[in-house]
Amino acid sequence: GTRLDFTIDNGKIHNVSLGQGQEVVAEHAMEVAAAEGHWVILQNIHLVARWLGTLEKLVEHHSLGSHPEYRLFMSAEPAPSPESHIIPQGLLDNSIKITSEPPTGMRANLHGALDLFSQETLEQCSKETEFRCILFALCYFHAAVAERRRFGTQGWNRPYPFNNGDLTVSVNVLHNYLEANPKVPWDDLRYLFGEIMYGGHITDDWDRRLCRTYLSEYVQPEMLDGEVSLAPGFMIPPRLDYQAYHQYIDDNLPGESPHLYGLHPNAEMGFLTVTSDRLFRTVLELQPKESEAAGGSGASREEQASQSVLDEILGQLPEPFNMEEMMAKAKEKTPYTVVALQECERMNILTNEIRRSLKELDLGLQGELTITSEMEDLANALFYDSVPESWTRYAYPSLLSLGTWYADLLLRIRELEVWATDFVLPATVWLAGFFNPQSFLTAIMQSTARKKQWPLDKMCLAVDVTKKTREDITFPPREGSYVHGLFMEGARWDVPSGSMADARMKELTPAMPVILLRAVPVDRMDTTHVYECPVYKTRMRGPTYVWTFNLKTKEKAAKWVLAGVALLLEA
Repeated sequence: GTRLDFTIDNGKIHNVSLGQGQEVVAEHAMEVAAAEGHWVILQNIHLVARWLGTLEKLVEHHSLGSHPEYRLFMSAEPAPSPESHIIPQGLLDNSIKITSEPPTGMRANLHGALDLFSQETLEQCSKETEFRCILFALCYFHAAVAERRRFGTQGWNRPYPFNNGDLTVSVNVLHNYLEANPKVPWDDLRYLFGEIMYGGHITDDWDRRLCRTYLSEYVQPEMLDGEVSLAPGFMIPPRLDYQAYHQYIDDNLPGESPHLYGLHPNAEMGFLTVTSDRLFRTVLELQPKESEAAGGSGASREEQASQSVLDEILGQLPEPFNMEEMMAKAKEKTPYTVVALQECERMNILTNEIRRSLKELDLGLQGELTITSEMEDLANALFYDSVPESWTRYAYPSLLSLGTWYADLLLRIRELEVWATDFVLPATVWLAGFFNPQSFLTAIMQSTARKKQWPLDKMCLAVDVTKKTREDITFPPREGSYVHGLFMEGARWDVPSGSMADARMKELTPAMPVILLRAVPVDRMDTTHVYECPVYKTRMRGPTYVWTFNLKTKEKAAKWVLAGVALLLEA
């Protein structure tokens, strides 16, 4: 634009950032530009979905008889899924489309981050050594947080739109703070970068902790002496000029691996496995639905498969719990008894829905009822071995396929049946078997609080990982409860040393030994040499958060934070 004498200063470029109330401004700009031969830039058109139809008509109107120099540029974020595309077909058909693909891999991201600056940027600060060191660390930090997204939920619990603006603004803040202070304000800088510039995007507390940990590892006084490594074998470079920094990256950055982000190599395997599963499921769903009627029965292959799965599930589904009988049996309403009754009620709601929907579908397949869209969705889910949506509405979070999910459901019912026989707490409780595991963990604290007359709001759970397996436990503990059925992602539990250790290759979610949970006053809680480990129901993490377990570690907790270590109730 500058070469052709089109700039914002001379009024030949109209730059409109779309949002609430900006549609009128954009319409006026297009009208003036079409008449006088200016350029118009409309940014973020995806934010004004209702106005896009008007925009399409205006583009068509100005395409005829407008000034030959008139040009219209539009930008939009890609839609997260095919269903959420909102840009009209006409606009897409009539435009030249350019996509900006983000760089992939640490090397490309790091070069891309450095490319936002120049030799002049490096020379603009009076504290040159400090400025260059921290700027390079910020570029690495920016590349790490952006590329970490590809590892799914082990990278970030939720995806965040980190962008180049975060880095350039952070470097401006860095320059201003270094000029304004005689000493480097390390804590202030880390707070501004981690809680405001990048932290402003972050909505999950565990992701916020991860962001803070990255900065505390990368931005610290020791970096000025060249004693800080950004990744294994990659130290913060000495004071260099702009081109030498690019050369330093090419010469010294190790090959692409999860280690560069503080993750274990298993993280990549897990991510690739999930991607492959998704791909094959999509391929399966793209197969033609109808096939020749088998044996002249008139039923398609899909209907026959759905019918056989339906018969199998109905045949194995146990009768619902008799809640009146159980209420009468449970004379003493202890916290544990209340949890058992609540779980049985929830299980009844789920099994009743399974029974009702399957019987309805059975009548539909036999021609006695008209097939509705809900019945069709259920039949498709049975055929594709996925849990029907009408069931997940009443169920617990799970990523299992239908066959495994149903076997797991039957195990949960069996556990509840054993517990509900006499309401005596089992020797070891299967924590993953609950709809609401938090209720059981709270019950442990409630029962101790009642027994010892302690205030409930001043208590927490102490976590002791035993050396025993489920089979070794025959009696419940005197205080608290044994729990089993947890898995660790990102690391493993080393039984001989009784602490966390690096995961073994290809062991993505090793099982944990039996854990003893006890309620203790908060002030008696041991918080030295522990990693605050989040517990989630599934690999989806995020909204499936359950509790925080303090696990013993001989290494710095920061290592496990960067590795995205968590306990899961479902492997």
